[in-house]
Amino acid sequence: MIRWLLWLVGGLVLGGIVHLATVLLLPRTATQDAYTRLAATAPINSVVPLPAPTPDDALLPFMDPAFATAVCRYDLASGPLQLRVPVSQAYTSVSFYARSGIAYYAINDRAAGRRIIELDLMTTQQRADLPEDEEVTAADRLIVESPTRTGLILVRMFGPEPGLMPMARRALASAQCRPQT
Repeated sequence: MIRWLLWLVGGLVLGGIVHLATVLLLPRTATQDAYTRLAATAPINSVVPLPAPTPDDALLPFMDPAFATAVCRYDLASGPLQLRVPVSQAYTSVSFYARSGIAYYAINDRAAGRRIIELDLMTTQQRADLPEDEEVTAADRLIVESPTRTGLILVRMFGPEPGLMPMARRALASAQCRPQT
């Protein structure tokens, strides 16, 4: 009896280990992640509006049809990026994702407190190479440090009514993601 119980406990422990390892390693081995799917439609370091999702076809998972969405695939190899996003009437959010899909920063129009969300995106090394300038304070310049050299910036603007969606798309079309000069 004890022998069977030991076999049963051993099998459950081994099954738990295999399950946990699979759940943790599967996202790292996926070949069709969001960055790869967007490579065909979104050039590096530029904002591209995404088509509205339909029940049968959505470029990214869990897209809400009440939001106009744009994406910027970034690569910081050539230097820091400057991001400028106008704020819509209803709600605007900007989310930053590492190449692996992990979100590392987000800001919305209420947190920005301005009519334009404006920030600089750079790696930790690029931030360390910045000259110390006493006249530029944290309130003047929002700097976001990316944990990876490549990743995604997702910009979402809420259209509270279907008739206001064109206005949200026009505001989204003026968003900029470009290398700093």
